[in-house]
Amino acid sequence: MNDRLPPIYFYVPESDWPSDYMPESSQAYWEWMCSRYRLSETDPKYQYLGRYNWTLQAYLNLKDTGFPCQLTKRLPSAGIMLAHRAFLPFHFRPNSNLMIVGIKADYETHPYAQVHLVQNPQETLKDSYYMSYWPQPGLIPRDPERGDRFENIAYFGIEKNLAPELRDPSWSEQLKNLGLNWQVVSRDRWNDYSNVDAIFAVRSFKQESDYKWKPASKLVNAWLARVPAILGCESAYQAERQSELDYIEVNSVDEALNAIKRLRDNQELRQRMVENGRVRAESMTVEQITQRWRKFLTDVAVPEYDRWCKASTLTQQIYLARRYLVIKENGLQPNPVYPHDLDITDSQPMGIQQQAIISLMQVYRSVKKLGR
Repeated sequence: MNDRLPPIYFYVPESDWPSDYMPESSQAYWEWMCSRYRLSETDPKYQYLGRYNWTLQAYLNLKDTGFPCQLTKRLPSAGIMLAHRAFLPFHFRPNSNLMIVGIKADYETHPYAQVHLVQNPQETLKDSYYMSYWPQPGLIPRDPERGDRFENIAYFGIEKNLAPELRDPSWSEQLKNLGLNWQVVSRDRWNDYSNVDAIFAVRSFKQESDYKWKPASKLVNAWLARVPAILGCESAYQAERQSELDYIEVNSVDEALNAIKRLRDNQELRQRMVENGRVRAESMTVEQITQRWRKFLTDVAVPEYDRWCKASTLTQQIYLARRYLVIKENGLQPNPVYPHDLDITDSQPMGIQQQAIISLMQVYRSVKKLGR
């Protein structure tokens, strides 16, 4: 495989490498993440840890299977570079021997990346490919010794992302009146479902968005953990749904309470949902998703890279000119929320030929508008 694949890099900027150590295997990744959670309140470097899930974790899972790829702290000059959007400078442009696979995650696409990975099927537009988000590393399923007990309802996620109604003390009181316990699980225990009987997650009851940029992680983790899920209306969950046993969808607090009472009072339904989740989870394991990564890299990224490198200089210049015009015409700007958007890079400055192409394209577009 090494003989036919170009260099494949996962990029994490040097400033985002830990000062203590970097995990060397996927088995060590969750403990490393927990150590970052303990630092995150004092170290801004670790406030957005999802970047590492998409880059470092992917690299480790691929490396563990023997796939030839590298983790790099410097922007490469040739090969295929996979990078989380928040790790890439806004103005970084590929050269004639470099292809950028931009990992969009919860962010916008990178303006110059030739290929994009998205975590929700609704975002698979031109040059974008859907990739399942990794399941929770180190996941501990529900303890089978709990049997048919139904006591603990848990939310695994950042508390501010819960619907306001669920952050109000009245919500936990209502569950208490039903004989149930409500838990918002801390980050360092996001892997532990051993004492959980169902998961519950709703961002909003107002249906203001279908959250097409979000993954179906909470649903997939529930399947793997062998617990039923009650979830809000999100496109990622709906895209995965094959039957009513996959999860219960709710649109209001009343529906949420009714769904919880339904699960509490219907042991058979809980068992059927758990068994269904066990079957659905078979295609969502780390091993399965790692295979999808390998297939994407060999069947999509490498052929795209070959096409880019074999393209004429004029074709490459036209691509970069078009991306430049998209930035200008849409008023796109570096986002100060992204820690590396304003970084200065070693990208080659625009040459006279590219400037001439941009000018010609601008004239053409102006004439075309006048002719409408």
